[in-house]
Amino acid sequence: MTAQPTAQPTARPAPEVGLAPDDARVMLTRQRGILEMIARAAPLQDVLTQLLASLETLMDGARCSVLLLDREHGTLHHGAAPTLPAAYVAAIDGLHIGDGQGSCGTAAAVNAPVVATDVRSDARWAGFRGLALDAGLRSCWSTPIAGHDGHPVGTFAVYHARPHRPTAREQLLVDRFTHLASVAIDHARVLGDLVSSEERFRRTFDDNPLGMVLLRPDGTIDRSNRAFSALAGCGGSLVGRRLADLLAPVEGRLADRLDELGPDRPGPVRFEGVVSPAGPGRPQAADLEVDVEVEVTVSLLCAAEDGPARHVVNVLDLTERRAAERDRRARSEAETARRTAEELTRAKSALLAAVGHEARTPIQAIVGFTELLGTLDLEPARRREALEHIDAAAGHVMDLLTDVLDLSRLETQVLPLALERVELREVVREAVALLTTKASARSFTVVADVGPQVVLADRRRLRQVLLNLLVNAIRHGRVGGRVVVRSVLPDDTATGGEKDLVVVTVTDDGPGIALEVLPRLFTPFASGASAPAAGAAQDESLGLGLGLAHGLLHAMGGDLRVSGTGPGGTTMTLRVPRADDGHDAAPPTGATAPVTTLAGAHAPGTTGSTATTDPTRGHRP
Repeated sequence: MTAQPTAQPTARPAPEVGLAPDDARVMLTRQRGILEMIARAAPLQDVLTQLLASLETLMDGARCSVLLLDREHGTLHHGAAPTLPAAYVAAIDGLHIGDGQGSCGTAAAVNAPVVATDVRSDARWAGFRGLALDAGLRSCWSTPIAGHDGHPVGTFAVYHARPHRPTAREQLLVDRFTHLASVAIDHARVLGDLVSSEERFRRTFDDNPLGMVLLRPDGTIDRSNRAFSALAGCGGSLVGRRLADLLAPVEGRLADRLDELGPDRPGPVRFEGVVSPAGPGRPQAADLEVDVEVEVTVSLLCAAEDGPARHVVNVLDLTERRAAERDRRARSEAETARRTAEELTRAKSALLAAVGHEARTPIQAIVGFTELLGTLDLEPARRREALEHIDAAAGHVMDLLTDVLDLSRLETQVLPLALERVELREVVREAVALLTTKASARSFTVVADVGPQVVLADRRRLRQVLLNLLVNAIRHGRVGGRVVVRSVLPDDTATGGEKDLVVVTVTDDGPGIALEVLPRLFTPFASGASAPAAGAAQDESLGLGLGLAHGLLHAMGGDLRVSGTGPGGTTMTLRVPRADDGHDAAPPTGATAPVTTLAGAHAPGTTGSTATTDPTRGHRP
């Protein structure tokens, strides 16, 4: 090969003649054999070796090689070289492409044929001249092998032991075999990518901790991984078994779920189901695991060229998730129970402290008057007065203890109740009569406007509720105030259970209830951080009265609430179950007497009675 004077690639001369008939016959025979090797997916090196051997039989003195291009790193690597020295092949393996990198490196870089007629003088061979001469190579002609995208995938080199320039016949032969090499290389790369993809899929499918199934159109299993086999409790193959025999949705049928998918709706479809080792609905053997709750995701895998589609089924074991949810729920319930127990303990301690505080004053009065009677010789009038004080203080303590006991029974739902038909007007009249003295002492007016309604209640407990509410209104209202008790029947707009209730309102004209007190109004002994009305008693807490009244009404099937409060007064509303027959008592023939009724809301600054001092102490159990 004669040296090229410049570093530019030599243009390939146009072929002057076509292939001779003998060359064409040989080439067609060789080409057919090579294409058969490609179709059989023979190793690329074997295909290229056969290709080079075929060319060498048609070109006297030629020694050929194919180098494959690594596009990512820009290097050439050995593909096939059946007649080149092994030392030379190893030396140029990994050659970087670029101008001046021999014939092959330059041809791959410029994507054009490069002819070095004589490597001794060709500038592109300066770094490889010694290697070529030691291998007995004097000329090298390299043609880039174009891939499907038109860019080089390798080079096709023809070496001679003497300076040589390719003829038109040789150009034509190399063009034909270079194209054949391009087909072989592209096919090998596509096949390699396919094999690689298949291996990645196999590893992803088989080693996935998620259960996976490929389903045939008839609903039988085409392929399943180890995770699904473990869920199904099967150590053998599941191929050919019906998936519906192993997996059932929680709702509906598996076939219906699969029918939700189609060419226009490839999915996914998600639902929860159960994997049963023995199959849904079948009795299980004693040594098999119980059914496994799973989350199922199904997608449609459309086949090419209108072939039958298959379903891809992913199955997630929910056992650990369910266990975690149960554990979180148990911890939450335990924490709630702990906080509730602590709150109850604090409430009990606060209640005991409040009861002790409430009982201390009357007990001190009892002790003081008892000592007075024991140490002094009092006149009869003063002695009677002292005994009356002792009796009042003892009654206060008894009322307090009775209320505490009733509250405890309410909380444990063991308070005895004797529900009966009760005429509401009579109970209100009794309560008002018992409070006459207390109302007169504060110039308080109590007005009752109660109809002949008959309710279903415990008579004594209902009177106790009314007394608690009225005592509260009188005690914490202003001197000379007024409280009105009214009863109403549900109107025509009432619905459901509202028609079965009698509504009683207790309205006073006191200063109203402080907003900060409302949320804890029915809590026994809660702090009542508000100032009482002028002339009213000063209390430190809300006492037991309202809390007990609320609990008693609730136990009898009714309720108690604050329906309005403000500077002009407060309205408490009681709702009491109406008697079943709905027949009210006949209206009285005479005038209706003023009556006090339960009023369970108080004005701002109003607090409940600290102890429920019941003027009907003699009527208590």
